[in-house]
Amino acid sequence: MAPLLIATTNAGKIREIRHLLAHWPDLLTLPDLPPMAEPEETGATFADNAALKARYYARSSGLVTVAEDSGLVIDALDGAPGGHSARYPGTTYPDKFRNLYAALGAAPRPWTARYVCAVAVVAPRGSEVPLLYECEAAVEGEIWPEPRGTHGFGYDPIFYFPPYGRTFGEVEDEEKLAVAHRGRAFRLLVDWLASTPAERLR
Repeated sequence: MAPLLIATTNAGKIREIRHLLAHWPDLLTLPDLPPMAEPEETGATFADNAALKARYYARSSGLVTVAEDSGLVIDALDGAPGGHSARYPGTTYPDKFRNLYAALGAAPRPWTARYVCAVAVVAPRGSEVPLLYECEAAVEGEIWPEPRGTHGFGYDPIFYFPPYGRTFGEVEDEEKLAVAHRGRAFRLLVDWLASTPAERLR
């Protein structure tokens, strides 16, 4: 099997993706490689940014690259923070939570929301760097009125999943990945990898 580059430096994402792709014998992440400048994420959608990052890091590394773009979409905020989730105002995630709550203000509850994850796979073949595969998955939930739990990362402590009756910050990794956006998207990727001839990944 060809090595796959997982194009992220986010420790939480790396932990989840390594678990989801545990069967793949040769996984690399950006911290395993010499430092590279980050591309500007100028896409209009999660899928656009996933493809942009996959192409950029495939060109830069010469490796088949898996990139994802994910974020939190809140209906009462017209889809914000969306593609700007990681860059939403606030130095820390508790700061971001406070700013989100201030933005939500008196909007009526429930504050319906979803996590979205788009995945793209690119092979570095000359100047073309073709997109080999892409998929997208989401999980529906609500924004809870205060953070709860210490598990997960990012916005997990404020993302309430009604079937569990808990936030993602209150569940173990296995429970989260069974239903969450990244788990769903990467299981689709696993199915595609299993059905794809090895020569397509070289």
